[in-house]
Amino acid sequence: MKSVLITGANKSIGFETARQLLQKGYYVYLGSRNLENGREAVEKLNAEGLSNVEAVQIDVTNAASVEAARAEIGKKTDVLDVLINNAGISGGLPQTATGAPIDTFLNVFETNLFGVVRVTQAFIDLLKQSPAPRIVNVSSSAGSLTLHSDPTWPYYHHKGAVYLPSKSALNMYTINLAYELRDTPFKVNAVDPGYIATDFNNHRGTGTVAEAGARIVKYATIDSDGPTGKYFSEEYNPETEEIPW
Repeated sequence: MKSVLITGANKSIGFETARQLLQKGYYVYLGSRNLENGREAVEKLNAEGLSNVEAVQIDVTNAASVEAARAEIGKKTDVLDVLINNAGISGGLPQTATGAPIDTFLNVFETNLFGVVRVTQAFIDLLKQSPAPRIVNVSSSAGSLTLHSDPTWPYYHHKGAVYLPSKSALNMYTINLAYELRDTPFKVNAVDPGYIATDFNNHRGTGTVAEAGARIVKYATIDSDGPTGKYFSEEYNPETEEIPW
């Protein structure tokens, strides 16, 4: 049975991604900053007949928490097949380039970039034991420099001087990670789940968590002929899904 760790999986898109991977026969380590919230999420999945799941306390902004999660999972398995770096924060809006406090930048980057690096580096040894390891970094089309500099793009005016750069930085990390692992079985990609109605955006999104989960699962389960080092948004480009950095 293949296994997956999903950060920020106790609710919304992360929770739905866990559900869909469980339905596909994966064993899910459901990462949650608050363990009780994680356990409640596990109970909901158990009530649906999905039992191959357990909650793991992991605060991606805290090195000790990440190390503890790695130790806990390492006691149960020598192999991790998939890592989905889903945990993220917006930092609140509005975010102006001339007025956003440095502390807001630090907090958002701590989760959206440094947290991804921290978790990836902590679990890379378990992933290397998998015959077909996959890493999905949950990004956003909002992190595209190309799109956000195009006045014809539908979301051109949806700027955010903190959140957007955090996703752009995550994208560059994804490129570097995929390059470093290019001669291995790893597939590493950045995936935009879409503009989804969740508490992340006060439910202003137009898509569903089911759609978002399916988009992430697609790249978490790609075969050996699948892409690596790419940036995908089914919402923006439904034909080929790949979008420009």
